[in-house]
Amino acid sequence: MHAVAINGSARLNGNTSTLLRACLEVLEEAGISGELIQLAENPIRPCKACGTCFNTRDNTCIIQEDAFQQVYDKMRAADIILLGSPVYFGSATADLMALLDRAGYVGRANGNVFSRKLGGPIVVARRAGQNFTLAQLLFWFMIMDMVVPGSSYWNIGFGRLQGEVAEDAEGVDTVCHFARNLAWLAKSLYG
Repeated sequence: MHAVAINGSARLNGNTSTLLRACLEVLEEAGISGELIQLAENPIRPCKACGTCFNTRDNTCIIQEDAFQQVYDKMRAADIILLGSPVYFGSATADLMALLDRAGYVGRANGNVFSRKLGGPIVVARRAGQNFTLAQLLFWFMIMDMVVPGSSYWNIGFGRLQGEVAEDAEGVDTVCHFARNLAWLAKSLYG
């Protein structure tokens, strides 16, 4: 089994990557390999709503000048997809949403390739907006027919400065509990 964790933050080693790495560590301890994808290193352009993916049905997007295809192929191959975003003005980052819009269209055009995969969102906030951002990302998992386990609380952490989220013990514990539930669910379903 393999997990991909997608960091929608513009900061490579910021608070969002800290929580995603904590989740990946728990999964790796359970025998599930993982990979962190940083959208700051792999920019994704927004969807053009051209509908070409529904005509070609070859798991590709007509926009080829960015890292979408590479990231999408890793998402498609993964058993578990984790999405992480800081709160930007009350919602997920534009980079992450551009990826999800395009992955959603291409995935749907090719037989719902994400259907019944496991995963979930992880959100970091300085002060507020975390619930809306968490719901925004959770809605993507739901519309893609994916399975999202719960945790001891919502998968959110608080921090502004780099590394500050590590001081949010409850947030880190919640994300680690979520990862343990993901591992348990994956092993229950896939053996």
